[in-house]
Amino acid sequence: MNGDPSTPYSRDLGDELRQVRERYTTFRGRKIARMLGWDPGKVSNIEHGKVRASEIDIVQYLGRCGRPQTFIEDFLNRYRSAFDHYFVQVPTNLRTMSMAESSADKITTYDLTTIPGLLQVEEYAKALYEARGVLAPERIEAAVRFRMERQAIMRRHDRPTCTFYVHENALRLKVGSDEIMEEQLMRLLFNTHALRIVPSASGPAGVFMGHYVLWEYEKRSSVAYTHSDLAKVFVQDEVGVKRCKSIFARLDALALDEEQSRTMVADLASRSREDLSGRRLHLA
Repeated sequence: MNGDPSTPYSRDLGDELRQVRERYTTFRGRKIARMLGWDPGKVSNIEHGKVRASEIDIVQYLGRCGRPQTFIEDFLNRYRSAFDHYFVQVPTNLRTMSMAESSADKITTYDLTTIPGLLQVEEYAKALYEARGVLAPERIEAAVRFRMERQAIMRRHDRPTCTFYVHENALRLKVGSDEIMEEQLMRLLFNTHALRIVPSASGPAGVFMGHYVLWEYEKRSSVAYTHSDLAKVFVQDEVGVKRCKSIFARLDALALDEEQSRTMVADLASRSREDLSGRRLHLA
């Protein structure tokens, strides 16, 4: 463990405090520190989620920002779990996950059934949401847009080092039309990341019943993450993170190397294109 005890959720809520200050006041950090009789470093540490503020601190801070009692009570209820090393959120809360992902120096993921969100093309993401039916139709457009916006981290000059372990099942699962699948497979071939396919031939050894992510940071503790249609789970506990790393070590031994993985994807894309061309000729 390093000297930064923050968690993804504490950083999320700390940033929310900063946004409240900037939205509802004209105070800079130093000014509100003077008003509260705090050292300026205390404001900075709280807004960056590096230290746990007392409930009195939160009440004073938000009170200076003019927030009503109902807002303060709601924030306090959420803040009480900000530094927990295991914490759960509802699936619709995407902010904490997005912040943790965007600030990571290294990202490692495993997907059994679908293409990872950071690698999905827009039409694939839309077809996936529509087919699964877990979102109301009117919310799908916003969800797809958010997923596409997340992918901006893959185009940054300081983008994280990414390794995607994708089970062969995910490549073969048809999502949407043949055209969408061809586009999606081609997308996997032309991106800056390490793609490792876990072959079906690996059998049960390559099947882990969950979506796993490991976010690693240069100056913070690593965070393991998993989600389902019921919940998002963040783990910063040392034992839990170690378990996640052991899963990826096992996948590293089972998965095809990068060249073999891209060859498999290229072969599937070629077959998809041939099938599509054949159907078009038949229809003509």
